Amino acid sequence: MKNFTFIILAFLCIALTRNTSFAQVTSKGNFLIGGTLGFSTATSSVEQDSDAGSFEGEGAQATQFNIAPNIGYFVANNIAVGVGLDYTFNETREPIDFADPNTDFLESNDSDLLFGPFARFYLPLKANKFFFVETNLGFGSSSDEFETLNGRQTQSTNIFALGVGPGFSIVSGDAIGIEALVKYNYARSNSDLDIAGSLTETTAITNQLDFSIGLQFYFNRVR
Repeated sequence: MKNFTFIILAFLCIALTRNTSFAQVTSKGNFLIGGTLGFSTATSSVEQDSDAGSFEGEGAQATQFNIAPNIGYFVANNIAVGVGLDYTFNETREPIDFADPNTDFLESNDSDLLFGPFARFYLPLKANKFFFVETNLGFGSSSDEFETLNGRQTQSTNIFALGVGPGFSIVSGDAIGIEALVKYNYARSNSDLDIAGSLTETTAITNQLDFSIGLQFYFNRVR
């Protein structure tokens, strides 16, 4: 949290003095700072037909919040490198017996925090429009809390992630870019879970395609 607060304060101080034109936003020596913010909810219902009869009930409910700030430096014209954070929180509620309207729910929480470098390669299309490709690495951990029939359990996981994908940005006269990004994300996680003295080691591979909307602020280096 202290590092994130420092990034925000640094941005506020520098943004007040930046003087960046369209032609300069991706020039060598400039900076960018920004990120994405996301929130989503999902609900489901379940229907089941069997010889014992038909049942309909409430399914799982999920909520997700994500914030991913970043700061970068243009090491060459149209090429920026930097570091970023990616924090995601998920909450899920699942009914024990969906056919019972008075059923209890099992709740689980999952929070992931990743930190790592990124690189961007820009292709200017017009004075204020840019196509770019972004790639990033992420290293971090997650903490999961979930309820089982044997009680509430906690699971810690180490994560390695790799992402790459194209994006498009439109930059305003104040050097503020609104962008859309489509990215393929690969993640490998290793976790240990201890339930009643029984240790289980798990390795999971995740392949995911994400679409996000974000803001980037471009400014000149301090001379």
